[in-house]
Amino acid sequence: MYHYGAFIMVDEIFTLSHDFLIAVFCIGYAAIILEFIIRVNKTAVALLMAVLCWLIYFVGDPQPLNTSLAFLGTHLGDVSQILFFLLGAMTLVELIDSHKGFNTFIHHLHTRSKRKMLWITAFISFFLSAVLDNLTTTILMISILRKLIPHKYERVLYSCIVVIAANAGGAWTPIGDVTTTMLWIGGQITTLRVITEIFFPSLISMLFPLIVYTFFVKGKFPKSEIDFRDEPLEPGAHLVFYLGIILFLFVPVFKWLTGMPPFMGMLISLAIMWLVTDIMHHRHEQRQHLRVPYILTKIDVSSILFFLGILLGVNALETTGILDGAARWMDQYMSNEAYIATIIGVVSAVIDNVPLVAATMGMYDLQTHPTDSPLWMMIAYAAGTGGSILIMGSSAGVALMGLEKVDFFTYLKKISIPVFIGYILGMAFYVFVF
Repeated sequence: MYHYGAFIMVDEIFTLSHDFLIAVFCIGYAAIILEFIIRVNKTAVALLMAVLCWLIYFVGDPQPLNTSLAFLGTHLGDVSQILFFLLGAMTLVELIDSHKGFNTFIHHLHTRSKRKMLWITAFISFFLSAVLDNLTTTILMISILRKLIPHKYERVLYSCIVVIAANAGGAWTPIGDVTTTMLWIGGQITTLRVITEIFFPSLISMLFPLIVYTFFVKGKFPKSEIDFRDEPLEPGAHLVFYLGIILFLFVPVFKWLTGMPPFMGMLISLAIMWLVTDIMHHRHEQRQHLRVPYILTKIDVSSILFFLGILLGVNALETTGILDGAARWMDQYMSNEAYIATIIGVVSAVIDNVPLVAATMGMYDLQTHPTDSPLWMMIAYAAGTGGSILIMGSSAGVALMGLEKVDFFTYLKKISIPVFIGYILGMAFYVFVF
């Protein structure tokens, strides 16, 4: 009887810790959203939220301490891959920018028409993301937009379009988005089928908000703000720019050739660029600002720590089984695959899409839903594009928050509704055509 009572007590404590963990996560998430009202930096809130969530998990977990530590170590390893990837990408972009490398081609891309610039930005981001990934594309394109559109208040809409287009472009190739990559590696989808079936839904999800925003931008940019041809370049600017682009493109190739995770390709690309710039500049004292050690001092570490806090907080929810329970609830009460995939996409706007897709992959086996079945295709589309509905729903959106300081409500007010409609239209296209 004593042992039974003890078991009941442990079970109640575990359930209570789940509720407490959810409450802490929701409060932390709300504080991040309300950053500009409460005047508390979102990075500090994200880190505090992550540590408290894991502390609650450790206190309430009936398993041995070593088991809990192993879970934390596994998730930290996964998060670290994203952080190192982000650090490498930001360093490469900053290195190109410090050499004024973007000036070598920006004048070929610019146009004084604000509407034409919007469409150019969207389509470059859409197709570039399919080759690279949505996070790298966002960092790269925002760096270019800063050169083309110096005033931040005019640049906000263009930066948001980058996130929408990068997420849509990443959904239709196996290497463009981490969730599509997960499904590809897990055997749920194949390369040719995901490209042929998801390309047009992804394109539609981008085109609808793009057409809507076309009516919001009028006029032309002042010529003086977009003409960089007379600005002097730093030594080695052409080499650093073209080598940097090649090294970015090399990252997915490295993953395909070796099977190693993308962050390893980004690190070797950074190492190559580091060696090249050291060889070029080490003899010149006046060029120290063009070398990687100095560039690293300019990296926005706050953005990287924000990623760490958000992702670890979501991982705590995943470890306790809360996300898996939500997925199973959807499976129980909604038998329609299209509804399930659509809701997963909407939920991914609030919670990171990686654990959601991981939970979905665990729910459905390949015997019931074989490779390239409609369920997996719809999940690939939904998880990739649904995150654009809210700014914190994707790594690209979180990067936008860190790089351009776009707050939650600005994005919600200006972007979310057209993006949501575009998302639904893309899903409807897939359902009716395939």
